[in-house]
Amino acid sequence: MTRERRSIITTLSRSARLVCPACGKSSIVQSPFQIKHHCPVCLALFKREDGFFVGAIMANVVTTEIMIMVAYGVCLLTIIGREELMLAILFGIGVTFPIAFYHHSWSFWLGFDFLIESLPKYVPGKQSNPPRSGAAL
Repeated sequence: MTRERRSIITTLSRSARLVCPACGKSSIVQSPFQIKHHCPVCLALFKREDGFFVGAIMANVVTTEIMIMVAYGVCLLTIIGREELMLAILFGIGVTFPIAFYHHSWSFWLGFDFLIESLPKYVPGKQSNPPRSGAAL
């Protein structure tokens, strides 16, 4: 069995651009906060079984916490004696960053799965992987 060579840099670049990690030709985003079911070009399946994207959620939370800690360190060095302003800045980051990073966390999780074990293919008409209409992930 020949296995195609997957480049980490290429996959990370595709994930950062929110395109299919397998072919790089189609966006993974259907609409805001909605991931496509599969890639229309290479038929790589994006929506997986329940619980698959718990890792993406965890990555989003951890990245948000890291951003808050970095911002806190910068605030400690630059905003001396203005705790209310510091808290407002940190609160703003804590609310806006996870929303802004939402699609990217899912995209990087798909890219990670692609690097480890490849993405399964969508088989039209197969009962185990029909698109769920209106289901937001």
